[in-house]
Amino acid sequence: MTFSSEVKNEISRIIPTVRHCILAEILAIVYFIGTVSLSQNGELSLKINTEFSGLARKYFTLIKKTFNINTDVVISNSTLVKRKRLYSVSIVDAAEAKEVLKAIKLLKNQELVDDLPLGSNTVLLNSCCKKAFFRGAFLSSGSITDPEKGYHLEIVCSTMDDALFLKELMEDLSLLPKITVRKKAYVVYIKDSEQISLALGLMEAPTSLMSFENIRILKGMRNDVNRKVNCETANINKTVSASLSQLEDIQLIKEMMGLDKLTSNLEAVANARLENPDASLVELGKMISPQLGKSGVNHRLRKLSNIASQLREQVRRENG
Repeated sequence: MTFSSEVKNEISRIIPTVRHCILAEILAIVYFIGTVSLSQNGELSLKINTEFSGLARKYFTLIKKTFNINTDVVISNSTLVKRKRLYSVSIVDAAEAKEVLKAIKLLKNQELVDDLPLGSNTVLLNSCCKKAFFRGAFLSSGSITDPEKGYHLEIVCSTMDDALFLKELMEDLSLLPKITVRKKAYVVYIKDSEQISLALGLMEAPTSLMSFENIRILKGMRNDVNRKVNCETANINKTVSASLSQLEDIQLIKEMMGLDKLTSNLEAVANARLENPDASLVELGKMISPQLGKSGVNHRLRKLSNIASQLREQVRRENG
């Protein structure tokens, strides 16, 4: 089971305790995946189609709890995805369909108002109802990436107006979504891990939220460890590279002029480096008497490097 499925399974079991929040969630489900049909004699019917059994079961329960309406449930094979089932939940009685549509403010004066902007829907006045709508929208048309792979939560809308409304609603809930166009759909999405964590809390998915946070913490720890290892590796590579260069310089000086021709201070550092090629500057400083600090050792090694450069230039001129 995917992480997205786990989240949806958890929030599909949440049944709001107050009528206005129930209506807000029903509104989201109907708006995103509902179909209103007219029979030949002009009678309304209302149907939702979903491949998620938990959503079909929740919608059935919400309608029954709120309106005491028995819906018709039909299960068939999906035409889009093999081995997937399509769940259709229908209210075929015209009076009952009108009752639901009127309650969620999609029916006015017995006329369907499918062109009415969601932003003006009075079902969504309260903050708690906006949370319920957000949960219903995610259940109907949303998904979330496995946090082990990345951070991405999205809800797919059919029009830009719907996407803009949903973005505004999510902003009212302290979320900061963005919109992108994908083929003929408009996707409202979040990629920030803290924002996704907040979204899971708003949808009342504590188990999924805990799982998400655990993975987020572990990933953060792994990233910290990787950064430290990379930093240490870079430092080791830098130290080894510098040591090899110093050894080459000292060996050249030894062969061309002899270390005994150096000042006693430089000779001490040169011999310490030859005898301890893997030692750090701090360790080299402790091997010399009197002991030197890191900067003192580095200063003398630079002087040795300058001498080696002069010797190389001398050889170049002689051979040139």
